[in-house]
Amino acid sequence: MGRLDNKVAIITGSTSGMGRDTAYLFAKEGAKVVVTGRNEARAKEVVDRIRADGGEAVYVLADAADKSFAQTVFDAAMEAYGTVDVLMNNAGMLSLAQFATITAEEFMEDININVTSALMLSQKAAPVMREKGEGHIINVASIVGWAAHWGFVAYVTSKHAMVGLTKAMANELAPTIHVNGICPGAIRTAMLDSVGGESAFEPMIARTALHRVGEGSEIASAALFLATSDSSFVDGQLLRVDGGVDV
Repeated sequence: MGRLDNKVAIITGSTSGMGRDTAYLFAKEGAKVVVTGRNEARAKEVVDRIRADGGEAVYVLADAADKSFAQTVFDAAMEAYGTVDVLMNNAGMLSLAQFATITAEEFMEDININVTSALMLSQKAAPVMREKGEGHIINVASIVGWAAHWGFVAYVTSKHAMVGLTKAMANELAPTIHVNGICPGAIRTAMLDSVGGESAFEPMIARTALHRVGEGSEIASAALFLATSDSSFVDGQLLRVDGGVDV
């Protein structure tokens, strides 16, 4: 038996990187997975692999920047499976604009994609979880949600907001729904590549106990812990999966 047998999991931003690896792991553990992303070819590839491995999944094309994002994703999940047990708010973006030059529009794009989309989709999923008597929401923040050593102004701000959102949601949704977050460090993803790849993170890597970047599968393992009864006494917490930065 899998640890997520008969559970339905929505994982946003799951056509690549950490979200994709989490979708694979959740499906392997028995979950019916709702994959979201903007690129249909990549979304289909993820779902096809899950199905080829004996799992169950559907995909929905949705852009976290759109106001209709939450409704689109929620409706697709309910149409496919009729319920939701786990929501992982993973969709995100990274603006490279710096403090002196960033515009209000650029700033709010980061906030809307990284934080507002998570809030809106959680609002849709929470009543379903409450009615079932149990649920897990996992918000993907970042190590820059703890300190602004590495990151640009909009991204750092949005991830601090995600930390606060996680704690506030945990307070309001307990005891029925567990809300926790994951704070990744440097993880081998397309987003990492967009800011110069592993070499650009050498200062951070040098300050980690493990002296390496992480893998998406390592975020997936943390998400699985937070999505199951293994984390039954964990709520409102931010789990740092960063290789031991500044330990």
